[in-house]
Amino acid sequence: MGLFDRFRKKEEEILPKPFEKNDDEIVALADGELIDVRTVSDPMFAEKMMGDSVAFRYAQDKVILCSPANGTLSVMFPTGHAFGITMNNGVQLLVHCGVNTVETNGDGFRILKKKQGDTVKAGDPIVEVDMAKLAKTYDMSTMLIITDTNGKAITFCGPQSVKRGDSVIQ
Repeated sequence: MGLFDRFRKKEEEILPKPFEKNDDEIVALADGELIDVRTVSDPMFAEKMMGDSVAFRYAQDKVILCSPANGTLSVMFPTGHAFGITMNNGVQLLVHCGVNTVETNGDGFRILKKKQGDTVKAGDPIVEVDMAKLAKTYDMSTMLIITDTNGKAITFCGPQSVKRGDSVIQ
């Protein structure tokens, strides 16, 4: 085993493992607080212009945001501030970390092992976010938006503390 193999193995051990969830479940991206999206500072998110949604706030300095569902990583913004999942049941989700964080050009975001087009499971690590650094300038609320229900009736849970992998739908 070479020097770089040791580093690679160490990183793999640190990243969270995915969950066994059914294809209709939508789960929390990380440990934090699920909040009413209407409290977010950006009207586009607060008024649900992109679709029904919830938001999360995280107290940790660094957070690994994971896939909220089983499916395909259909969109991965090169800046790491947002990604989309097309669930195996056809529902489309968008995760947007922070308000106006596209302005960072990726500074404070580290895209992990997955890339656009990859199959993902609920809980698969997607991006690491330096919340402490970014919160100095940005509202770091993280939105989870249903951009296409694919004809399914989906209702989000109300505000509460959540752990990564907890269901966020009723």
